[in-house]
Amino acid sequence: MRKTTLALALILTAAASDAARADEPGVKLGVLRCDQVPGTGINLLIHSTVNVRCQFTSLTGGASARYHGETGIGLGIDLNWNKTESIAFTVFGASTNVAGSHPLAGKYIGGRASASAGIGTGVQALVGGGSNHFTLQPLAIESARGVGIAAGLGYLYLEPAR
Repeated sequence: MRKTTLALALILTAAASDAARADEPGVKLGVLRCDQVPGTGINLLIHSTVNVRCQFTSLTGGASARYHGETGIGLGIDLNWNKTESIAFTVFGASTNVAGSHPLAGKYIGGRASASAGIGTGVQALVGGGSNHFTLQPLAIESARGVGIAAGLGYLYLEPAR
């Protein structure tokens, strides 16, 4: 999974090189990996939520930042049971607040789908960000253990970890 995510991030980096140089201040290229916090999930069939702990690793300078937050399906169908998940996003973003140590903090929304039968996978395409930055995670790869399917309007809220 990490190799696949790194490959996606490298493809994104190559594609974005004309739009923004990786060595310019405020530009972020990397991988955001989020793991579910056990015992925090709520599933109401058309809405689900779970807390996550995330780690951003830069591809351009080795910098990293920790986040915590919430992810789930805001509107759709979630028929998952006994599910644990890890999500890895490729990240391309820019911040007008270069001094900020957590430029990925914000709200992201988009499409989400997953399926599992013992071991499963899923994809997400989320866009969003905060007031001083924009970020685009064009694709997330999700690995899961459990049984079920889910599809709908997905979301991810990130805050700096304490």
